Amino acid sequence: MNSLSQHKAFILLLTLVSIAFVWLLLPFYGAVLWAVILAILFQPMQRRLERRLHGRRNWAALISVAACVFIVILPITLIFGAMVREGASVYQRVGSGDIDFNHYVQQFQGSLPVSIQDWLGDAGFGSLSDISNRLASALEQGSRLIATHMLSIGQNTLQFLVSTGIMLYLLFFLFRDGRSLGQMIRITIPLSDEYTYKLIDKFTAVVRATVKGNVIIAIVQGVIGGVAFWALGIEAALLWGVMMAFLSLLPAIGSAIVWVPVAAYLLITGAYVKGAILIFVGVVVIGLVDNFLRPPLVGKETKLPDYVVLISTVGGMTLMGINGFVLGPLIAALFIVAWSLYRQEQAEEVESLEDAPASVEAPVQPQDHQPG
Repeated sequence: MNSLSQHKAFILLLTLVSIAFVWLLLPFYGAVLWAVILAILFQPMQRRLERRLHGRRNWAALISVAACVFIVILPITLIFGAMVREGASVYQRVGSGDIDFNHYVQQFQGSLPVSIQDWLGDAGFGSLSDISNRLASALEQGSRLIATHMLSIGQNTLQFLVSTGIMLYLLFFLFRDGRSLGQMIRITIPLSDEYTYKLIDKFTAVVRATVKGNVIIAIVQGVIGGVAFWALGIEAALLWGVMMAFLSLLPAIGSAIVWVPVAAYLLITGAYVKGAILIFVGVVVIGLVDNFLRPPLVGKETKLPDYVVLISTVGGMTLMGINGFVLGPLIAALFIVAWSLYRQEQAEEVESLEDAPASVEAPVQPQDHQPG
């Protein structure tokens, strides 16, 4: 067998075992993903600990893992536990009739002027009672869906514990051996050093910007919105606050999907003071949080266009669930940087062709032959 055939066979074997290895990781790809994300975010702390502990990487990695547990995992676990309890409470109250959406819709209907009711009927939307019944049914189904989803999260405790254990175990080795693994990956990638460094730098920058920046902004906005809902006496304030934090990951629309309809309902039903307070909190406080926190946390050099972030985030979460809010923008950023590198390569090739010396042979002049 010649060397070319051996090389092709080896490439085929490499491809097959790589696919098989990825297939093995698929059941816990979320744990692997978040281990990598936490390792990137807490890598500066790991390096400082190594210097202070005089190069004892095992102890430094162990302290870094403990810091991740107390800073990230425990707060998230407590928040989701409270969400599950509140989701169960909402589910029971909807089922028992304590939360009656028909009452809210009828109250909203009674507050509308007669002219608007007539206009809705003339525009082909049907009578206002039909609209209110459909709206109440949609609200009830939506609340049941959210509450049921919260209950399903609470029932998957064993899977969560297993995934968390795998993530922490992998995180320890990423902290301890992260730099050697990174060097090995850079050497193994079959690209030039320039392209490899640009892709890896973009990967780490987008991960840090998406998680450190966008998640902190979402948490701040969700806390502000949840506290405002609780202060105004709105039902399930914690659940709505978490939803606002989750939706804050989407640019342009964000948490307004939650607080705008609630503020409109308060104003129409005559709670003018509560509606005005909620509008002030939503527009001034929540709105300005993004403008003040995003530049220092995310940075202009890593910021994707808003429409790219919106489409990639929604698409990522549709395909991959909660992990999609990181993977979606990450894939979009790598797509943009890869095509930018390709365009740069094409421009360099065109420039090299234009700068090359022209080698044009002078045409051979025909000689006149005089008859001898």
